[in-house]
Amino acid sequence: MFLSGLLSILRRLKQSPEQEVRLLLLGLDNAGKTTLLKQLAAEDFSHITPTQGFNIKSVQSSGFKLNVWDIGGQRKIRPYWRNYFENTDVLIYVIDSSDRKRFEETSLELAELLEEEKLAAVPLLVFANKQDLMTASPASELAESLNLHTIRDRMWQVQACSALTAEGVQDGMTWVCRNIKFRKR
Repeated sequence: MFLSGLLSILRRLKQSPEQEVRLLLLGLDNAGKTTLLKQLAAEDFSHITPTQGFNIKSVQSSGFKLNVWDIGGQRKIRPYWRNYFENTDVLIYVIDSSDRKRFEETSLELAELLEEEKLAAVPLLVFANKQDLMTASPASELAESLNLHTIRDRMWQVQACSALTAEGVQDGMTWVCRNIKFRKR
């Protein structure tokens, strides 16, 4: 299934035994981060509640450990995001593509993240989530409203997806695996 494909890509990228990859999953509340995490872990996501702190899923295979950190996106939790920046290999930012009223807010949060020293040069994947909804903005429109074309200090990608149907998730994770920058631990 999806996870085995991801693990085979990671196995090929593996540079040393017990190599750990840390993926940080951020975005505003109700963007679909936890649904995405459960989709990646092939878990049931029919009863998801707002994340009050964080969720982490780890998968081990052939000496390779993939850690995905899903941090709550409520306004009162966002100041604590910085506690999770250290040793991040890839930043995955999830956006509810159907919630146009919050595009400015999510754009400001992302811009702040990209200024963080501990996230300097960390590759960025923006999942333009909820593409299964009729009201979803196209990924290209999101990229423009987020001013992603101005990013020069890191690799970045916008991927249209639906965490519910898994459409686009594999493509995004393939990009992640190709652009992992392992940091010295």
